[in-house]
Amino acid sequence: MLTRARELLGCHLVGHGATVMITEVEAYDGVNDPASHAFTRTPRSEIMYGPPMRLYVYRLHGHHCANVVTGPTESASAVLIRAGRIVDGVDTARERRLSARDDDALARGPGNLTQALGITIEDLGTDLRDPSPVTLRPAGAAIDAARILSGPRVGVRRAAEQPWRFWLADEPSVSAYRRHPRAGEANSSSSTSSSNS
Repeated sequence: MLTRARELLGCHLVGHGATVMITEVEAYDGVNDPASHAFTRTPRSEIMYGPPMRLYVYRLHGHHCANVVTGPTESASAVLIRAGRIVDGVDTARERRLSARDDDALARGPGNLTQALGITIEDLGTDLRDPSPVTLRPAGAAIDAARILSGPRVGVRRAAEQPWRFWLADEPSVSAYRRHPRAGEANSSSSTSSSNS
């Protein structure tokens, strides 16, 4: 799971007329991770228990968030796409993100990223290997491992200390770290063991 999260950095996520190069992700270890939506199996998280390379989309505070299901089937592991740099369809992204301060901010943060790409709940379950409507393409060039940084995930209460957020150093599209004000209060299960990568 963690290896897959790192491998997503530099990949291109194409959606509805715009493309981002992924610059920031967060890994979630499904049934082993109390911060994951799939820790308890529900109709909303069911897609995560299926085969990998499907898109899990959910709404949070009025915004959509997009996750790549990484599998294997029944493990429900997934990676949240937190930020990216628009590399194609900049004008389209600007029209969707009129409030963005500059182009670096167009897809900074998971809700802004899905808005820039036009991803909504209608894209839930999309096979990312298909050419449309949302597609994941490999990175054009290998990312230097020295550029990949890691730290705690943003805004989670449980398992808040896990360093499962990965981003590209010196990349202005990466979002700011914000710790949940109640992180660590949940219970001792917030310290999950490291996932197999």
